[in-house]
Amino acid sequence: MHDDTVHSEVVPRKRRKGIYILPNLFTLAALFGGFYSIVMAMNSRFDLAAMGVGAAMILDSLDGRVARMTNTQSAFGEQMDSLSDMVSFGAAPALIAYEWSLKGLGRWGWIAAFVYCACAALRLARFNVNTGVVDKRWFQGLPSPAAAAMVAGFIWLMTESGKRGGEALYLTWNQISWLTFAFTLYAGLTMVTNAPFYSFKDIQMKKSVPFAVIVLIALGIAVINIDPPTVLFGVFVAYGLSGYVVYAWRKAKGHPVSVISTSTDEPDERGLHN
Repeated sequence: MHDDTVHSEVVPRKRRKGIYILPNLFTLAALFGGFYSIVMAMNSRFDLAAMGVGAAMILDSLDGRVARMTNTQSAFGEQMDSLSDMVSFGAAPALIAYEWSLKGLGRWGWIAAFVYCACAALRLARFNVNTGVVDKRWFQGLPSPAAAAMVAGFIWLMTESGKRGGEALYLTWNQISWLTFAFTLYAGLTMVTNAPFYSFKDIQMKKSVPFAVIVLIALGIAVINIDPPTVLFGVFVAYGLSGYVVYAWRKAKGHPVSVISTSTDEPDERGLHN
């Protein structure tokens, strides 16, 4: 009797390391949205610049979902996503705001733009470090796409209002510049706070929902279409404030305010449990 089992064993082939095309296409498209918005701002097309940031937001929300659905997650994709976010939601909003109105404030203008850009970089770096220890249902600090939406949404609202004759503004250009300054600083600094912002990651798209939910979604779309710049900006501002509301509510109820369970990585996050 011949022992054929040894010779018939199949040696597993080593998996080739490569780059998955599908999720990285979405990431590159999001990167193009940020680059496009910068180019449009340089050409004084600030409405298109704001829309470029919005398009980058949509595409950025899809690349991770596509990677999980197709089981094509990779370390390369994670790093590519972070670099794309830095351009689209860090550098782009800061440069758009500066070109649009912060430039008129002199040094205060570029300081606000830099603070936003620096906070976006710090936010993304902290997210990458703490991704394994943070409760998936919450973001630690305002996510960079939402911060970009606040800044770009304000510019879009003011630009569209100006096209309609500015009848709803009753603001001087100097006042608008300082409002841009305030929104830029608020969005930037909120990114590096410890306030918990709901991530919506626990919503299962494959699960069935009551009929009323579909009706509410349809109503939401209808409301947005009444005046997209105003409604969307209102949503962005409400979300940008929600983290502080949740933080204050948890503090008042005596619940833990930290979204970190355990942390042994740098930077040292132990003080957040107090």
